[in-house]
Amino acid sequence: MFQTSRLYLRKLSVLDAPFVFELMNSPGWLEFIGDRGVDTLEKAEAYIEDRYLKYENGLGNFLVTLSSSAIPIGTCGLYQRDNLDHPDLGFAFHPDFMGKGYAFEAASAIMGYATENLQIPKVLAFTLPENKRSINLLKKLGFKQKGPYRLPDDSEELLLFSH
Repeated sequence: MFQTSRLYLRKLSVLDAPFVFELMNSPGWLEFIGDRGVDTLEKAEAYIEDRYLKYENGLGNFLVTLSSSAIPIGTCGLYQRDNLDHPDLGFAFHPDFMGKGYAFEAASAIMGYATENLQIPKVLAFTLPENKRSINLLKKLGFKQKGPYRLPDDSEELLLFSH
């Protein structure tokens, strides 16, 4: 759907299930996002269909690939939760591609898309208090920490950020 200097971002599809399966079972995902029970390729396909393909109006999850090789390296997107007035930014990257500025580049592109193309006035983000990399990335993107937050039906306390 759009490109940066090093990355190409397009809407996620069921054909991306092998990468999504690998990503969702990576140590960082399991530690900071949580085990979603996606332990087969079929479950990854179903997860994509149930969670990522339902969004309209430009929201949803984007596959992030390297422009030079089309190798998938992560996901980044905007999600509208039923209980929130504003969408939230989410991102996850394969461990082999962390620490190289790709998450910042992809998230910056998504934020530009949100404000310029979708005219979204406010974007939220959530992370665990111990996820220092995500906290630093959100602050670098211009997000401000608003305090603790619990999502409905979730006992884990998250940090809420706003942009």
